[in-house]
Amino acid sequence: MTRVILFNKPYDVLSQFTDKGTEGSPRRTLSDFIDVPKVYAAGRLDRDSEGLMVLTDDGKLQAKISNPRHKMAKTYWVQVEGEPDEATLQALRKGVELKDGLTRPAQAQRIDAPANLWPRTPPVRFRKSVPDCWIALTIREGRNRQVRRMTAAVGHPTLRLIRAQIGTWSLNGLETGKWRDA
Repeated sequence: MTRVILFNKPYDVLSQFTDKGTEGSPRRTLSDFIDVPKVYAAGRLDRDSEGLMVLTDDGKLQAKISNPRHKMAKTYWVQVEGEPDEATLQALRKGVELKDGLTRPAQAQRIDAPANLWPRTPPVRFRKSVPDCWIALTIREGRNRQVRRMTAAVGHPTLRLIRAQIGTWSLNGLETGKWRDA
């Protein structure tokens, strides 16, 4: 029977079970939160990003989730600097030209700050002179740091990035640093 685990990855945690990085103080990894044998992350989430990760013991399912050719939708809550107007959101919807080419069309809309949002440690930097807002962005590909590069390309750098949904799986009240079987 296939095992699928949903995990709400905190900020500053690597999306792998071991840290093969620098010597010195070890960085936190999935093994600091999940003690389940033979499950592996289906895709990655940057160390400075938070939110939903799917882990499974099924290699085919892992490939389906993580391989961009399957075009599995991934929805992010993105706190951005500034307040994007409709033309900016439309640019995200059409696709944004990045150094590695044009992105696929995305779904983009302004949203209220997510309900029951946990505090981030360290907190996001705020500037009194620059407003910020939240957008929901759904993409169907997974380039390196794509969401951050897309928002920067339209003039609204990302301040905080939380993956809220992968396909039909969602955070749905899952606390940061916690996991549950799907």
